[in-house]
Amino acid sequence: MTFDTKIAIVVREDLAPWQKLNVTAFLSGGLAGVYPEIVGERYSDASGGTYGPLVRQPVLVFTASLEELARTLTRARERGVVPSIYTLDLFTTYNDIDNRAAVAAVSTEKLDLAGLALHSERKLVDKIIKGLKLHP
Repeated sequence: MTFDTKIAIVVREDLAPWQKLNVTAFLSGGLAGVYPEIVGERYSDASGGTYGPLVRQPVLVFTASLEELARTLTRARERGVVPSIYTLDLFTTYNDIDNRAAVAAVSTEKLDLAGLALHSERKLVDKIIKGLKLHP
């Protein structure tokens, strides 16, 4: 199945493996909250067991340097796509209020990005992430 939209998560290449996974998980959850249409239906097995839903389309994960992340953020904003972001400061906060305060304290050009996530029309996301490599 081909989707008209694309989900892309971009994580900073110099993070520890656990940090990359953490950032990816937080950003995926953020997209599901903003775009409920990306979440499918609940699952059930042949024994009647039920399970939570999954995102209904592929999520492509890319790696980038801090400079590439900043460029990707700029491209998204210029094209009217509102990304979810995760900054390095969020590794030191432990709740949503402090997370939002940490981001609010820094201007856009000084954000120490650890990752960002996008969901939009496929061709638009392709333009925003152009030049990035899929995570190995």
